Amino acid sequence: MNHKILQTHPKDNVLVALKDLSTGETIVFNDKAIEIKNDIPAKHKFAIDDLCNGTHIYMYGGIVGKTTTSIASGELLTTLNVKHEANDFGQKEGNYHWETPDISRFKNKTFLGYHRADGQVGTDNYWLVIPLVFCENRNVEIIKQAFIDELGFAKPNPFKKLVKEMASLYESGDQKSIQTLTVEAVTQKSDKKLFNQIDGIKFLTHQGGCGGIRQDSEMLCALLAGYINNPNVAGATVLSLGCQNAQTSLLESKLDAINPNLTKPVIILEQQKEGTEMQLLSQAIKQTFLAMADANELKRSPAPLSKLTIGLECGGSDGFSGISANPAVGYASDLIVALGGKAMLSEFPELCGVEQDLINRCVDNHTSDKFSSLMKAYAASAEAVGSGFDMNPSPGNIKDGLITDAMKSSGAAKKGGTSPVSDVLDYGEYATKPGLNLLCTPGNDVESTTAMAGSGANIILFTTGLGTPTGNPISPVIKISSNTALARRMPDIIDIDAGPIIAGEKNIQEMGEEILEFIIQVASGEIKTKAQLLDQDDFIPWKRGVSL
Repeated sequence: MNHKILQTHPKDNVLVALKDLSTGETIVFNDKAIEIKNDIPAKHKFAIDDLCNGTHIYMYGGIVGKTTTSIASGELLTTLNVKHEANDFGQKEGNYHWETPDISRFKNKTFLGYHRADGQVGTDNYWLVIPLVFCENRNVEIIKQAFIDELGFAKPNPFKKLVKEMASLYESGDQKSIQTLTVEAVTQKSDKKLFNQIDGIKFLTHQGGCGGIRQDSEMLCALLAGYINNPNVAGATVLSLGCQNAQTSLLESKLDAINPNLTKPVIILEQQKEGTEMQLLSQAIKQTFLAMADANELKRSPAPLSKLTIGLECGGSDGFSGISANPAVGYASDLIVALGGKAMLSEFPELCGVEQDLINRCVDNHTSDKFSSLMKAYAASAEAVGSGFDMNPSPGNIKDGLITDAMKSSGAAKKGGTSPVSDVLDYGEYATKPGLNLLCTPGNDVESTTAMAGSGANIILFTTGLGTPTGNPISPVIKISSNTALARRMPDIIDIDAGPIIAGEKNIQEMGEEILEFIIQVASGEIKTKAQLLDQDDFIPWKRGVSL
């Protein structure tokens, strides 16, 4: 491997700079000497040969852009000389053959999980408190204030001490000393946790449930039903006002559709029936406490790796994501699928240009047709408001080498590995089929991770090149950096560094196996992810408007 450059596929007409390249430097590729025409930062791309205006740019073997002016050999690709262009897609072609990875290292391994009555196995044991409508957000917060400290789930806040010290200095007239104060991380756990077999009580608030269109409330209820049914959840307390669009009957119907034999406790209280706020909250707190006491009786026990459902996510991606962290996650995904588990690839705007490959990997025409239909409908809705998929890359993506959506998508899709697509899920649908599932969500990190947990993910793998603290309330999020510099700069949010792939110290398979070993430890409760330690409980339901 040339540690300065990389060609991602033999068909590519551009190279990726693995290190900063300087103007005038000569790079040798396939016996061709290429003079670098301008400074090329690591992660960015440059032309192998001279390219005429209107030439397709190829990466990962597919079209990722088109030149808007002539580009010389060794010249940097930018948004000024390249625009978005992607492969088109049509019907499923041929019969897909998958070369399964070697699973001998993992086939007899288990994780220690929470076995649910319906056969699902949780990697954690949470209690949920959720509102059906934003009107109940305040009551959810009151319950949170009552429970967190008294049950021992609260974590020390080092910033409280900082504010106290600043207030003292201010009162003494010594404001200059405020800038010299330091903050020390506090990691000790509470010594008064009452329910030791419950990993936490999670309070989800949102701005939905009424207003908007009725479909918004229907989708919200489907999402919340998925959260309640998620194997990481022991039970839930649901607060309803009573008059909103998201009726309790709608939630119950969505729960029944997902799991008609649901046995876990679901406490539903309606404020307009209970009477005063005091009566509502008293009932909610007492019933929740007693139900949590029962849930505390469940203990971890061995489960096969086939009980894992892994969400695959990327955020704050960079030019290395598609060649290090994402393919490593893809290999871990393939291992899980080969072991009989489920993997979930979402972010439909970031599958632009790789649709045909995914269509060809679908197990049958019904599955491929559903994927094609959802992709076309999503793209059309974006274009209808003047915001096509080509507008997906963020300023951070572009700054770090992902200058078109197809370029970003080609690397993002690597998270899905190479396994067949067993099912395609619309937003709010629950994963039931082993194998790789495609889930329709926005590319937005939190909207996507929120949806994956609602579709049953009990662990989420999240790759990042720039750094993002995204987490999830009920599904542990394992953060994987595409480069070592990020892992060193933001160690408080990164769990695994895939940078050794870029340095040539490890290959994709080795890193993928390392990721699966880490998954097993997290699933067994032996390791808390950085997002869990930070209480990064991000929850944003998608209203199905245009969100890239």
